[in-house]
Formats: sequence, C-alpha cells, structure tokens
Amino acid sequence: MYGAGSGGPLSTAGYRPGMPIIPDDVAAMLDDPVFVHLATTNPDGSPQVSMIWVDRVGDTVQFGTAEGRAKPRNMRNDPRVALSFSPPDDPYRNITLQGRVTSIEPNGTGLIDRMAQKYLDEPRFAGIPPGQVRLDVTVQIERVSG
Repeated sequence: MYGAGSGGPLSTAGYRPGMPIIPDDVAAMLDDPVFVHLATTNPDGSPQVSMIWVDRVGDTVQFGTAEGRAKPRNMRNDPRVALSFSPPDDPYRNITLQGRVTSIEPNGTGLIDRMAQKYLDEPRFAGIPPGQVRLDVTVQIERVSG
C-alpha cells in the first residue's frame, strides 16, 4: 500500500510505477533507531517473532542475524516476512511492512557495526561470540500500512 504520512490507513490511490513503496514519513522513522518486530514462519506453520535493529536503503530493509538461529532457517524456507513498529512519539500507531527476503549473505560485521552506531552510538558491536557467522538480510518491501 502507498500513502502519505497522515497517520491513517495507507492506500494504493495515487501510486505510480517508480514511486517509492515506503512513504517518506515511514522511511524517516526507519532511518531513526526504532525497534522493529520481525515475523517469520516456523516449519510447523507457527509464527516466530523477534525484535531487530534495521537499516533502510530505498525500499529495502536490512538487518543482521547469525547462522544457526530460527530467523535465517525460516526465511530460507519461506521468504515472506512482516515487520512492524510503533513510532516512539505515537505508540498507538502500528506501522506494518510486508515483503520478501531477497538475500541472506555472510558479510562479516559491517552491518551490525553500522547499526551499533545508529542504535548504541558505539563504533562497533561488542556482543558477537567468537566463531559466530553474521548474516546480512535484505527484505524488499512490497506493502506498507499504518
């Protein structure tokens, strides 16, 4: 869905090919250190939800995880995901983004370090256990509501 930052339901009215999927007000919120919930589907069909840090690049959302966790297993099995958050200054507003995982890549610590700067004001993320394989995940956003 596409819409301006009215705080109300977003609609596809006025959407034209080439326009961004993520409205400007939602993009600005994602560019701030907002805590996002990621929903994936477990192999038995039940939901799995995790709080994540995110980075936005255009109409994609990126986040990190680690090999061996439920998130990458679930996303490799079914790339459809939902993300949601409430703006800190408007906790009764729920913004939901739906999309598909387009890549899960072992790219070292660059993304988690960049997000540690955004969320913790630290140049590096210090909580990575030795030997952990960090994965960068990219989600192409297809629909936004809220």
